[in-house]
Amino acid sequence: MHIADIKVHLVALPARRDHNWASKMATPIGHHAIIEITTDDGIVGWGESPAGATWGGSHGKYFGESPETVQVVIETLLKPVLIGADPTQISLIHAAMDKQVKGNVYAKAAIDIACYDITGKALGVPVSTLLGGAHRDSIEVAHSLGIMELERCYEEAEQAVAEGALTIKCKTGLDAERDVTLVRELRSRLGSGVKIRVDGNEGYASVAEAVRVTREQEKYDILLCEEPVVGAVGLSRVADRIDSPVMADESAWNTYDVLELYRLNAAACISLYVTKPGGLYHARRLGSLVEELDMYNDIGGSIETGIGNAANLHLGAAVRTATLPSVCPVSQPAGSGGPEVAGVYYLDDLVTEGFRFEEGRVHVPSGPGLGIEVDREKIERYSV
Repeated sequence: MHIADIKVHLVALPARRDHNWASKMATPIGHHAIIEITTDDGIVGWGESPAGATWGGSHGKYFGESPETVQVVIETLLKPVLIGADPTQISLIHAAMDKQVKGNVYAKAAIDIACYDITGKALGVPVSTLLGGAHRDSIEVAHSLGIMELERCYEEAEQAVAEGALTIKCKTGLDAERDVTLVRELRSRLGSGVKIRVDGNEGYASVAEAVRVTREQEKYDILLCEEPVVGAVGLSRVADRIDSPVMADESAWNTYDVLELYRLNAAACISLYVTKPGGLYHARRLGSLVEELDMYNDIGGSIETGIGNAANLHLGAAVRTATLPSVCPVSQPAGSGGPEVAGVYYLDDLVTEGFRFEEGRVHVPSGPGLGIEVDREKIERYSV
């Protein structure tokens, strides 16, 4: 089997509301690159790149990509060396991509996902099996509030919990007083049974501010404190002065980053992405390192469509240490009858069937490959 064609579709899904965080307060979510790989046997594999120009590693270590840069890199650099390659030989696919262009991990991740989809379909097994097997069949949803007015946060959190969400994730980092008030009021309104986690997205101006805010939030029982300041050194200084576990996200892209975090005692856990390491192949290896270092993780992402979210869920099933509530959306096309708010960020999706959401958990698609069917009419409808 060989790769016969690679196409890139740029889409923009309609958002249920604006979803912003400290390092992204302008560009809308849902503008992603969808990759379609066809083999000479007629198998089609799908991948996704939720690349964002404002999203990158700490201190400029990794640069922002966009759907447009992903399209250019794939069409002009990666496609010429991948046509004719065997998509089931994923390590060799990565070697060919890395030889052709350095970095550009979001472009490479999209290709990687599509190759795993093809391989799973060819063998009749889900992607989680290709990654070593499933430790679980679902992931607990952390419903992300985004940065918005406090009253909207309270109302949305209450509705999400009423619909079954067990964890609320608060985007913070721009206003210390607001961030403490938000956690205090959510705890008061939601009660002790709902988990609350906070994510500053490197937004606090100093270690001292991050420590002061987090100590106040800890009075109301937070699950963890995610990336409050920039860089591993800063995280280590925060971690040394608070009680809550520190999670690294922007500081944790690959194995080298995680080894640095471990050496500095900067984080107890990381946000493990499919995209940041460059695809499922590297993400699975990174998950093994997290386990070896006695750390743990959630499954992070950038509010993907059902295509990328399926890849996230298969990774979460296969990585033993993926025990934390995660912002894995409850992907659903319009009218599919799922929750209105809990884990829902778009008014429609590119998959034909909604993902199952029960008891606060979104289930991993169980069919071969990614386990999804893509609606080509929706690809056209939301094309940009």
